[in-house]
Amino acid sequence: MRRASLTAAVVLVSALALLPVLVLVGYALLAPGSSTLQLGAEGVEQVVNTVGLVIGVGMIGALVGTANGWLTACCLFPGRRWLRLAQVLPLAAPAFVLAAVLVDLGSRWGFRFHGIGWAVLLLSLTTYTYVFLLSTESFSMSGHRQLEACRSLGVGPWGSFRRVALPLALPSIGAGVALSGMEVVNELGAVELLGVPTLSRGILQRWQGEGDLQGAVGLALIALVMVSLLVGAERWLRQRSRRWNMGHDGTSSLQWHLSGWRSCAAQLLTLVPPLISLAIPLTWLVMSRDHLQSDSPEELVALTLRSLGLALAAALVTVVAAVVLAIARRWIPQPFLRQLTFTAGMGYAIPGTVLALALMLIGGPLGLSPLLLLLWGYSDRFLAVSKGGLDAALERIPPSVDEAATGLGCSWTQVLRRVHLPLLKGPLLVGALLVFVDTVKELPLTFSLRPFDFDTLAVRVYQYAGDERVSSALVPALLIVALGLVAAVALMPSLERLGSGQDRG
Repeated sequence: MRRASLTAAVVLVSALALLPVLVLVGYALLAPGSSTLQLGAEGVEQVVNTVGLVIGVGMIGALVGTANGWLTACCLFPGRRWLRLAQVLPLAAPAFVLAAVLVDLGSRWGFRFHGIGWAVLLLSLTTYTYVFLLSTESFSMSGHRQLEACRSLGVGPWGSFRRVALPLALPSIGAGVALSGMEVVNELGAVELLGVPTLSRGILQRWQGEGDLQGAVGLALIALVMVSLLVGAERWLRQRSRRWNMGHDGTSSLQWHLSGWRSCAAQLLTLVPPLISLAIPLTWLVMSRDHLQSDSPEELVALTLRSLGLALAAALVTVVAAVVLAIARRWIPQPFLRQLTFTAGMGYAIPGTVLALALMLIGGPLGLSPLLLLLWGYSDRFLAVSKGGLDAALERIPPSVDEAATGLGCSWTQVLRRVHLPLLKGPLLVGALLVFVDTVKELPLTFSLRPFDFDTLAVRVYQYAGDERVSSALVPALLIVALGLVAAVALMPSLERLGSGQDRG
């Protein structure tokens, strides 16, 4: 395949990634009667609740993620290494599984878990990891000279954090908050189980419940505007974060030894969030062991096979598309194509119900298979997950390696096969694994587009929880959590390398 073929492949992948959004906007502008949107009192409540959730989750996530990022990056106390790795464990438990467990436990204890306050707490617990991952990297890599000056002047860890480290890390913290906000806008199962009307729920209700396609498209566009603002904020803050990191020389070791009550407080603060995220389903498991109900083994195997089949196919398609975009970004330095590859990876910001609605507008008139639309939606939504790791890994391979290989007579396809792919084996595997697990956990897209009588593990848990048959959802929920733990373990080596590099100083 020559470079012209690579260019054509990039245009094809980018067109498939961007087409759903273009069709949605085109429908809103051109369809008869869609020029005005009647939100009504219910629509206004959904918009207000979504904005409130984004703000509330962002504030709590910023507080918890930043505190844990600082403590595990710049302070020394017993158990720090393991507690640092434990911060990624909340990624294993989907919010809708925790919501179902809380609702069931509340019914047994005579307490009702309901309303936006509980939704904020629950979503904060499952999304603060985004702030932690970005803030701990910033605390580990930037501002060392300024922190050395603080230490030489006798300023303690709290003063150094408040006066130097926190201002330097604000762009990374803001980027993490923006990412968690995108997850909140996408959330469907948890908010419905806790009785909080949101945009994601409203889109599905108007589309499939009321048959009001124009109203659903209008709400989808409002959701797109909201996530576009979050994406813009995240990109702008990441650029500021890169500028702040320019002063790091990688030769300093700055960690404060905590002792006494300070050490105990640090252990407690870093232990509680991951402990709660695992303790809730484990408590449910212990209390429900005598009332365990499950589908027949044949049905459970069928659910698992459907989830695994969709996840494997999505991982394969997404990784191939990510390789095409990442390699083209390195080999074809045309500004238009570089911008196109960047824009094509923005699907992660699109809420699942919005993407499902857009794909239905495309696939309905063409008679496309729902399974094909599902794979299209998964690859569009999770393309950024695998592409981001490949871009970062390719940036670490010096261009002189490519020049040496081409100087020896290798074509770019031979360089890709004999040099790049062997060096990218690790990021490819991690990216495929993350897409695999995200697909297993994905609820809004799967619930909206799945064929009739084609349930998956996530859909079955959601249906059982919605019918107040939470004990029947135990086994499929535990399977989802177990797969999420695999993704969390896959992220641990990168945290280990970051921590080891800092410790070596």
